[in-house]
Amino acid sequence: MKLTGVELRRIEMPLVAPFRTSFGTTTVREVLLVRAVTPGAEGWGECVADASPLYSSEYVDGCADVLRRFLVPAIAARPDLRPDGVAAVLAPVKGHRMAKAAIEAAMLDAQLRLDGVSLAGRLGAVRDRVPCGVSVGIMDSLPELLDAVDGYLDEGYLRIKLKIEPGWDVEPVRAVRERFGDDVLLQVDANAAYTLADARQLARLDEFDLLLVEQPLAAGDLRRHAELARLIRTPVCLDESIESVEDAADAIMLGACSIVNIKPGRVGGYLEAVRIHELCRAHDVPVWCGGMLETGIGRAANVALAALPGFSLPGDTSGSNRYYAADLTEPFVLRDGHLDVPTGPGLGVAPLPHRLEEVTVDTEWIRF
Repeated sequence: MKLTGVELRRIEMPLVAPFRTSFGTTTVREVLLVRAVTPGAEGWGECVADASPLYSSEYVDGCADVLRRFLVPAIAARPDLRPDGVAAVLAPVKGHRMAKAAIEAAMLDAQLRLDGVSLAGRLGAVRDRVPCGVSVGIMDSLPELLDAVDGYLDEGYLRIKLKIEPGWDVEPVRAVRERFGDDVLLQVDANAAYTLADARQLARLDEFDLLLVEQPLAAGDLRRHAELARLIRTPVCLDESIESVEDAADAIMLGACSIVNIKPGRVGGYLEAVRIHELCRAHDVPVWCGGMLETGIGRAANVALAALPGFSLPGDTSGSNRYYAADLTEPFVLRDGHLDVPTGPGLGVAPLPHRLEEVTVDTEWIRF
């Protein structure tokens, strides 16, 4: 596949409501889009880094810089490069997985459009629709939380995830269980807000029959996660701790988790995400697809990934209207708690030109 150029496009997408987690509140999603252009097709990738390095060390400005100065030039030096070789070519650049994932996704989209193959087919999807959960941010009050959960259940979401932090954990979970009953699939996400000293507090969540507690401790601390997993009954799921298939293997071997959240941007791309899926499946470890407030570009790719056989839990692949009044692509619409897997070549979706123009704040072309 010969690339003729790469576009770095900055957009700003206002959220329908503020989204608060233990590391901050987002009201506008600043997104870096990567467009790979070939003589016969173009492909899109979405960089999931936040504006600030709070969820991870990556951030939008840094991703644009490393793409401009290092990643795109490395790809330009290999005019015969196919998407499955991108990771190896970019390996000398340490870290920057979200930036790498974005350029790999754009090249994968372009190649698959040329080949007339869907991303879902390329990754190994076995379903034509995927079950969907929704992530509920930290609220100012329990009544506000209960109203939000009520609305999402009315929309048909099959699983509720509550963001938690010290001081907002047991009581919100109790309130949701008491209001909506034990049949609701319920899990919590701490975004690394706790320490092992909080094990007794986290153990108080055991009575609520949660699917899992996600990333309770610091990202790099597999040993303490393994210790915590022995102290509580609720299954421990890792998110920020898993950046590669090697990380997943270590976590499983140490007993640091029994469930894995796979976010393609966090692990360096969709092809690495598939490798983690295969590893977890071989060890009977359930996986699910996490979300990063993606536009329709990232959402289309996540839905394709979530259609693989090992994704046995509903992911954060919510409908477009969960986050955006108007998405960047044709909206993904929840039907009976599921989203349809795109079947067209590549991602199966593309930005709507008028919407792309409305939200664009900057563009930069890198020509080969």
